[in-house]
Amino acid sequence: MNTPTFQDSGASLGLLFRQLRDAMWARMKVELADLGHDLTFSQYITLKKLAIGSAGVTDLARAAEVHPGAMTRLLDRLVAKGLVARTADPADRRALNIHLTESGLAIWQDINKCGERVRERALHGMSEQERSLLTQLLERARDNLTSTES
Repeated sequence: MNTPTFQDSGASLGLLFRQLRDAMWARMKVELADLGHDLTFSQYITLKKLAIGSAGVTDLARAAEVHPGAMTRLLDRLVAKGLVARTADPADRRALNIHLTESGLAIWQDINKCGERVRERALHGMSEQERSLLTQLLERARDNLTSTES
């Protein structure tokens, strides 16, 4: 791939982050397709979040970086596929809890292995120390940009 270089440019760092995200998702799509899974990035993120535990629409929308209305439609598609279910929140009858079904959990275990293969491919050739340092530096850059401090 022929990638333009912008020496010492702030734009190059942002571009590199975008290229990395796009390349990881492109590889993930290949991995998922090889196993017969047709999922969007937002659906993948939603299943990943639900694998941790049940959540509400707002939390899922925030995690997948979509509008709550779009998340409702996305959930409708996942419900239709039998991967997630909505249940009434016993503490708040206006709220719904969304969770993985048994089929959703089985698919999550399968697609999570795809994610592990993609991460391993991205980090190929890096020592454990380099992997740890890369993660720490990326977390610091993220935190610097999301901090409310000046």
